[in-house]
Amino acid sequence: MKHLSIVLIIALSSLQFACSKQEATSGPETSVVETDGGNQAALQASLQIEDEYMRGIIKEISQDSYEGRGPGSRGDDKTRKYLAGRLAELGLEPGAKDGSWDQPFDLVGVNATQPDEWLFSGHDKTLTLKQWDQFIVGSGVQNERAEFADAELVFVGYGIQAPEYDWDDYKGADLEGKVLVMMNNDPDWDPELFGGETRLWYGRWDYKYLSAARQGAVGAIIIHTSPSAGYPFQVVQTSWTGVQFELPAGDEPRSQISAWVTEDTARELISMAGMDLDELREQAYNRDFKPVPLGITTSVAMDVEIERVQSGNVLGLIPGSDPELKDEVVIFTAHHDHLGIGTPNEDGDAIYNGAFDNATGVAQVMAISKAILALPVAPKRSVLVALVGAEEQGLLGSEYYAANPTFAPGKIAANINYDGGNVWGHTHDVTYIGLGKSSIDEIATMIAAEQGRVVKPDQFSDKGYFYRSDQFSFAKIGVPAMYLDTGTDFVDRPPEWGREQQNHYTEVNYHQPSDEYDPSWNLDGMVDDATLGYWTGLAIANADEMPTWNVGDEFEAARLESLDPSE
Repeated sequence: MKHLSIVLIIALSSLQFACSKQEATSGPETSVVETDGGNQAALQASLQIEDEYMRGIIKEISQDSYEGRGPGSRGDDKTRKYLAGRLAELGLEPGAKDGSWDQPFDLVGVNATQPDEWLFSGHDKTLTLKQWDQFIVGSGVQNERAEFADAELVFVGYGIQAPEYDWDDYKGADLEGKVLVMMNNDPDWDPELFGGETRLWYGRWDYKYLSAARQGAVGAIIIHTSPSAGYPFQVVQTSWTGVQFELPAGDEPRSQISAWVTEDTARELISMAGMDLDELREQAYNRDFKPVPLGITTSVAMDVEIERVQSGNVLGLIPGSDPELKDEVVIFTAHHDHLGIGTPNEDGDAIYNGAFDNATGVAQVMAISKAILALPVAPKRSVLVALVGAEEQGLLGSEYYAANPTFAPGKIAANINYDGGNVWGHTHDVTYIGLGKSSIDEIATMIAAEQGRVVKPDQFSDKGYFYRSDQFSFAKIGVPAMYLDTGTDFVDRPPEWGREQQNHYTEVNYHQPSDEYDPSWNLDGMVDDATLGYWTGLAIANADEMPTWNVGDEFEAARLESLDPSE
């Protein structure tokens, strides 16, 4: 793209003719671009992004009366109706088909009756594991029964096939009918191999279960460690028990079960085979690793309750003002769902309110749309607010939108996503998950600089956040995407204070009933982050050209295909 100062001036020039007689009565001390006239209206509109408005939305949808906003629940329905009503109040137009706010999609709820114990046999020994403490197992099939008998366990390292890195953990082994035991994460010791410490999709649980199914395995067991997962085992316990929602099954390969075990449990299983877990890991760190049969067998037979429900994406549209560009769009996303009602904690609280995750993200996107609507002239490109559902179940709402978009993928200029928010105050930095992947970098970096802040890449890169939230669904269809997240360098705080707050949230509140609204939250930093997204989206919506993936990026090919006029 052009040099940023020029890009932003051009991006905002469409406002000038409408604002030549208007003067902003107040504004921030620093402007995004030092230009006259029209930019003042955009500055004034940005003041719509403020604490009280966002706080009200967070408090509302994280109340107990919304029952944790579980997909397909009463709370889900109530949330979608509330958000549609608020978008209508702001003046957006319904963004779904047939003049609706709701893009409904079907979900299949799969609730496996997990066994209290799980027996493994081999080498004249048996080992009985305890549910919850040692393992969590779910159904991989949308049937009333998930079962297999006497299947052998095979250790398959990372369970990754990545030809672009000359990496194949399977080496053509016949794994039909086996249960694959695999490490979490992906190879992380070499910056030139995979993403180094930055986790790619290859390191995510959804890739691993799919990878096992592609081999014809009847099951997959992921070895959990907090460093490799990015969260403690309690998150597995609360997230993978109860009803698990999926989009209706197609013809994709599926295993009978998908399971997790603790690291200590995996060590016991491997020891039962006369082997050492650390030695097997060491072998798996090399390209020449081959699957290792463990000589241990197991059986599973679980009844599975199947329910069919419906959730939906709430879509609100701000039509573009340019006749040539209005059929292109910038999409702001945040997921409106959480985990609903689940396993009670030690205090007996069973409502997973999801105040931080992701009422804060919804509030930021709503505030951004409020600011855009305060402009005297709409941006040249359209803006779509997509408050998507069932993210916690595997990005299902955004995946459904990506497969059934209201704008063709090649017409979607960019996706700006919010998942969580800064509830601890002003920062000197902001985290841009996806930095280094597209030309959005230059825009966001310069706008942040005008805020007096520094843009940093994913500061917890080992957790793989780019592949864990809804921007991933858009990236897979070629849309340049940015996920704005909290910085770590807090104003007037010690250097490590910000990381400590975020790590505490992950260790204590993430996917727990304790993720509740706290009146002491300081939303000043959330205002800053939402304002950054507003200006970035506005610049993209008014620029002459759409953003591009950087040359060689993993999503560049999908973008080029979506732009091919022959398609």
